[in-house]
Amino acid sequence: MKCDKPFQQLFQLKVHYNFKCSEKPHKYLKTPQRIHIGKKPHKCSECAKSFMSTSYFRIHQRVHKEGKKPYQCGECDKTFIEKNSLRIHQRIHTGEKPYKCSQCDKSFMFKGSIVVHQRVHTGEKPYQCGECQKFFTQKSGLLTHEKIHTGVKPHKCSECGKSFLSVSYLRIHQRIHTGEKLYKCSQCDKAFIQKDSLITHQRTHTGERPYKCSECYKSFTSRSFLRRHREIHLEEKPYQCGECDKSFMEKSRLKSHQKIHTGEKPHKCSECGKSFVSRSYFRMHQRIHTGEELYKCSQCDKSFALKCSLVSHQKLHTGERPYKCSECDKSFFNKAAHRIHQRTHTGEKPYHCSECDKSFTQKGSLKTHQRIHTGEKPYKCSECEKSFTYGSEFRKHQRFHTGETLYKCFECNISFTRREFLTIHQRKHTGERPYKCSECGLSFMSISYLRRHQRSLTVEKPYKCSECNKLFSQKCHLKTHQKIRMWENPYKCSECGKSFNTDLCLRRHQKVHTGEKPYKCYECDKSFTYGSSLRTHQRIHTGEKPHQCSECDKSFSSNSYLRIHERNHTKEKKSK
Repeated sequence: MKCDKPFQQLFQLKVHYNFKCSEKPHKYLKTPQRIHIGKKPHKCSECAKSFMSTSYFRIHQRVHKEGKKPYQCGECDKTFIEKNSLRIHQRIHTGEKPYKCSQCDKSFMFKGSIVVHQRVHTGEKPYQCGECQKFFTQKSGLLTHEKIHTGVKPHKCSECGKSFLSVSYLRIHQRIHTGEKLYKCSQCDKAFIQKDSLITHQRTHTGERPYKCSECYKSFTSRSFLRRHREIHLEEKPYQCGECDKSFMEKSRLKSHQKIHTGEKPHKCSECGKSFVSRSYFRMHQRIHTGEELYKCSQCDKSFALKCSLVSHQKLHTGERPYKCSECDKSFFNKAAHRIHQRTHTGEKPYHCSECDKSFTQKGSLKTHQRIHTGEKPYKCSECEKSFTYGSEFRKHQRFHTGETLYKCFECNISFTRREFLTIHQRKHTGERPYKCSECGLSFMSISYLRRHQRSLTVEKPYKCSECNKLFSQKCHLKTHQKIRMWENPYKCSECGKSFNTDLCLRRHQKVHTGEKPYKCYECDKSFTYGSSLRTHQRIHTGEKPHQCSECDKSFSSNSYLRIHERNHTKEKKSK
């Protein structure tokens, strides 16, 4: 007998013919075949339970006849009707796994488990959903899946009211409330709620990556990581966000994304009150409070709370920059930095300030900018009570208290609290002056020096002394002036007793006593106490004479030489 139903694969036809075809009379079905059609012909008259085979039915009847289970486990006091059932149960306590897979050497406690496992190798999925035609290796998987179509979630959590398709999912979920973590890693003592999570974690120690991409042959520790990776290759992303038109390969990822628009952050930290869109971000955040740093760099012993942070950090040692910009050939350590950089070419600034209509390429930049409007200064110094808008400013400020100098010049061993100070300082050694004045052609080491110079040309003096109303082009000049007015010379030389208005003037003066000459000329090996002396000297080699006489157009390498020369014109004028 045939029913003419078509199938894409041969094994699906075999499953259908042997177990499911309605043309095959049920009376000829063997017990294993009844599993697939749900046929249970043996019904108990006591409790109305039904069974597939006579043997199972007889075993069950003993419960009603004898009223007890004679075989008891000595480990956990569970009782069984049959001695064989007790023997099988005891394997849980002994760890015995007598059923070994010939394909992959995995072992199992129960025969049923190995039968189900072997379907991984054969590809056999005998249980089909009548709604969407999906196939499953186990009947329990099919039954759980079918609830997706009915919408039934019968298992409800008494703590938070969430409902689940199966009791096993409910039990796993309840561990979140109890804090129970049954599955512990023997390598690093980390514990997990689910066994699958432990298995995936253990692969970080073994290096095993069993899930391989068929497109580019990259390997991953878990199936979920592989699925996410496949989005790179797949053009079709069926789940689209109605708010911003972003598309996703998985419905669950769309749901997580939509929380960005709704503002929903269900995962709250009990330590600091911060809330998060996803559980994974929440768990990552918690490591800040616990101080847990799982991922250690083998090159420099730095540790990181997140694996992705370690991977990004290691690229500093290897120099690897795999993400290259097609517009300007710049390369980046990570994908996020590359994506943000590309907005400089496209001009895209998706984050808009509601106060001043400024736009930003990054969300973090917008949040930081908004502090200008709110006046928020969240970074407070415990030493001097100063507050800062930006974390970078706060960290730099702290170095003044700690005396920490991270940035050292390898030419003269002077150290600096900020990288930009070191960069400017190094130009003294290289002679580099990248900031050029468009008015007179003079070049400067830093943009601040150029601005000061430009003010002297425009005679702009925005800084006013409140005591005598004198105007100054630079704030530092005003401060120096105010100290002079107060006869304040707080910086005193311990060698000769001379006093100075500024710390910089004192340090410069002290070189007279120490004989220190940190500024070396690479042309003739001469050394100088001051950077300005080196610059003047270098003009001997370059031939540069930037100081020109207004009377006779003669040029000089230094301002002092020009002043000496100008005296000749003054004398000439007097003699006439």
